[in-house]
Amino acid sequence: MPTDAFHKLIPMTAFVIEYYSNEGYADLQTLNMMKNYANFLKKPLTLGMFIPVDSHGTLLKEPKNYASWNALKHNREAVPNENESMLFEEYKRYQKAEKKCLFRGFTMEYNGYSLIRIAASYNRAIELTFNTNDLKCKNFEDIESLTVLNDIYLDTAALKIIGIKN
Repeated sequence: MPTDAFHKLIPMTAFVIEYYSNEGYADLQTLNMMKNYANFLKKPLTLGMFIPVDSHGTLLKEPKNYASWNALKHNREAVPNENESMLFEEYKRYQKAEKKCLFRGFTMEYNGYSLIRIAASYNRAIELTFNTNDLKCKNFEDIESLTVLNDIYLDTAALKIIGIKN
C-alpha cells in the first residue's frame, strides 16, 4: 500500500506488487481488497466522481462561504436537524454530494452548453471534459484509463469502496 497521506490512483499491477512488497502474504481480506480495487478501476467515469452533483447528475453550485462553513467541526459531523433553515439545507446537500466524490482536488473550469471541463487544482495540466447530455467523460472511458495521468488522488469515498482504512 502507498504510505502517502493521500492515496494515488495506480494501475492494478502496481497495486498488487506494492501491497505484496509490504505485506508478503495474501489473506482473505487482502484478496477482497484486490477484487474491490479491480472492480473500482472498471467503473465508467462520471462527473459526480470528481465534483458534487445532485441525484439527477446536475452540477451543484458551491454555496457562498461553503469552505468556511465546512471548516467548522460541528458542521462536518452534525446530523441533520429538522429546524435548520433552507440556507443550511443547501450547505448540507452540497456537503453530502461532495462526500460521494471519489477523487480529490478537482474544480470546474468551464460549464458550457455542450460540455463541462474540470481540472485538478493541484495540477492544471490534468483536465477532463464531460458531455452535458450524459455527463460521461469525453477523453477517458473508465477509472483505469486515468492511471496514465499519475497524479490523481483518491478521496475517502473511493478508499471506502476499495476497503482501505484511512
